Amino acid sequence: MAIPGNFLSATTESVDPNTSGWAAKLNCTISLGSGGRNGDGCVQMKATATGEMQSRTYSSYAVTAAETYWAFADASSTTIPERIGIRWLNASGAEISITWSLTTSAASSSWHRISVGGVAPVGAARAQVLVSATATAINQIVFFENVYLGYPLRFAGNLLSFDAEQLEISGSTWAAETNCTVTRTAPAVPWQVDWYYAGGEVLTLTVTANGNASALCSERPAVTPGVEYFGYAYLNPPAAGSACWVELRFYNAAGTQIQATRSTLSSAGTGWFRQVAAAIAPALAATASLAIGVTSGTAAQVVRAEGAVVKIRTLDVTSSAPNANVITYADTNFEMGVGSWTTNSGVATLARSTPWGAQAFGDSYSLTVTSATATASVIRSGQYPVTGGVNWRLKAAAKRVAGGWTLASSVRWFDASSVFISTTSSIAAGVPSDGLWYIFLQDFTAPANAAFAQIDYTLTATSTSSTLQLDAVQLLQVLPLTSISVDNTAASARLVVREIDTSWVMTVYRVLADASRSLVRGATGLIDRMAVTSDTYIVTDYEAPLGVPYSYRVEFYSSTTGAITGWRTTSSLTIDPGDGEYTWLKDPARPQLNRRVLVKAPPDWQQPIEQNVLRPRGRQNAIVLSGIRSGREGSLVVWTQTDDERESMRFLLATGNILLLQAAPDRGEPDVYVSVGDVQFPRTSSEADDPWREWTLPLTEVDRPTGGTAGSATWTVRDVAIENPTVIGLISRYATVLDLALDQRTGG
Repeated sequence: MAIPGNFLSATTESVDPNTSGWAAKLNCTISLGSGGRNGDGCVQMKATATGEMQSRTYSSYAVTAAETYWAFADASSTTIPERIGIRWLNASGAEISITWSLTTSAASSSWHRISVGGVAPVGAARAQVLVSATATAINQIVFFENVYLGYPLRFAGNLLSFDAEQLEISGSTWAAETNCTVTRTAPAVPWQVDWYYAGGEVLTLTVTANGNASALCSERPAVTPGVEYFGYAYLNPPAAGSACWVELRFYNAAGTQIQATRSTLSSAGTGWFRQVAAAIAPALAATASLAIGVTSGTAAQVVRAEGAVVKIRTLDVTSSAPNANVITYADTNFEMGVGSWTTNSGVATLARSTPWGAQAFGDSYSLTVTSATATASVIRSGQYPVTGGVNWRLKAAAKRVAGGWTLASSVRWFDASSVFISTTSSIAAGVPSDGLWYIFLQDFTAPANAAFAQIDYTLTATSTSSTLQLDAVQLLQVLPLTSISVDNTAASARLVVREIDTSWVMTVYRVLADASRSLVRGATGLIDRMAVTSDTYIVTDYEAPLGVPYSYRVEFYSSTTGAITGWRTTSSLTIDPGDGEYTWLKDPARPQLNRRVLVKAPPDWQQPIEQNVLRPRGRQNAIVLSGIRSGREGSLVVWTQTDDERESMRFLLATGNILLLQAAPDRGEPDVYVSVGDVQFPRTSSEADDPWREWTLPLTEVDRPTGGTAGSATWTVRDVAIENPTVIGLISRYATVLDLALDQRTGG
């Protein structure tokens, strides 16, 4: 599987089908090994003598000085630990320096992650990945594969820096707070092969003396009062049952802590567990941070952490999709306890499930409801803000663990002064007894003057000693199943598909007025029977036609039988092509590079054909043997008018990728995918300071590419501030404000 954003080729990344992307650098031989995870192939690096051995990528890759880059690989060795490095080269290919990771703390035959992050030094123009190990005997072997080099892969929306999140550069943003020492270590952690948000280095807290211990992130990202935030980290406890925790903290403008929300891990072992805290920023909150720790630790105990995140609450913990659920996270997913839920009547008792992962529909815990008698109980939530006069959907997942249950839901409506208005209720339904999770949902219309809602569940135990799990409670304003919007400045359209059954696979078509269809491109490729992992899917279509009406059709199929299970269509929309004197050149793989340019002369197309003409003696007419006439060829001549436009055009053409040429419909130039040959772009005058350039672009028509789009919709202003010391530095990285918002970079 291709790692998103990888500078390395697929062969270099996965070492399939050969090791052509790799070369021995020092004291070793390399050969093709087997048993890899990202495909069967892997590099077998064997020492030719004792001492350090190194292998490197055969090629080097373009980088920009002062930018942050990340490299990782999965490694395995029964005898010696490993490390990974980024080798920085100047424009002539000479080595400037190497940024090394920590060495894995011990050898491990299990596949484990090694990684390093670093800032490209002054003068750096190229980079290579190095894998290193120090052999204690001849013929010792290290295996590695699943290799990445590129920009850091971040948790969506994280307000913390890359180093605070993953500790891949120095880990200096974390410090001991209470009764501990804090270091950065590299244990052999067997992360999943396609989990790209954790590396080799981790935060390591060592308890000094018996008692409570904690470490605190020194970064203080800005927050907005009244907005709900996530704080989480992946914890590795010293023992099963250790009371390790994460804590989301808020500070006022003077830097004084004014609120802390703790979420304690209930672990069944010593693996790695994501523990989530969530809270609404209080009225005076200006900044936030994250702490980790252990309660009642013992001297020399070690708690490790990785993947630290502070972010605005989103659809789920790791996504970038906006949250639409008005119920607080604590009352939705029960990661911190039972939240504000109480037993309003009856004998039911409420508790958070235990341990981590034992009972959960979403994330890692659920609400455990236990009734000792065969009676009805009402459990009640807190109050949540709503909009009156609109439709709301109440959803929850329920699972019978013991006994029998029926479930009925009610919503209690209150006005802006929290005065009770009325209650709307559903009928009771039985919870199946097969021990599976079931979704119970009901739609309600809020009274016109409603401002708050409160949830009641009437849970009736039909036998003694009954136990029910409840999870993923949501109160959502009911939105259209599909919605569309147009961005004329980017010549694109956005499609949002909601309420998707994740057991389906999905195909998305763009449909023209003549009923012709073409597949829409998503991040992983053309959306054709694509597996869906969330109930909402958002895609930006940069290849939609200009100036003509079209619509979208979404089809769903069973992932097991392939039978169609349903479809949806949108209303018609049209993208304004703008001034017809301009044309769009778009890179389907990297839409952040798309450019709108002024046309001097459209192509004078020709369609060549290979022919062999035979002229038999004594015969008037020749015999012509023809091949198939090829696609169009011709030269497009355009102008760039500023230095920025010139550099953006150079970045667009630098990849050599297939481009989409789009003009206004009245220009008589249908959309065409083209490959661009050798390019000339002289000045339009003899003046040295003339910014105008005349570009002659030799075009050859080609088939539509099938790959996915690169770019991110998770970029935040905080990320910009962390990675860019000045605003001027953004100019060479982002062509438009839209590109900046999506972190779709044109340069380094």
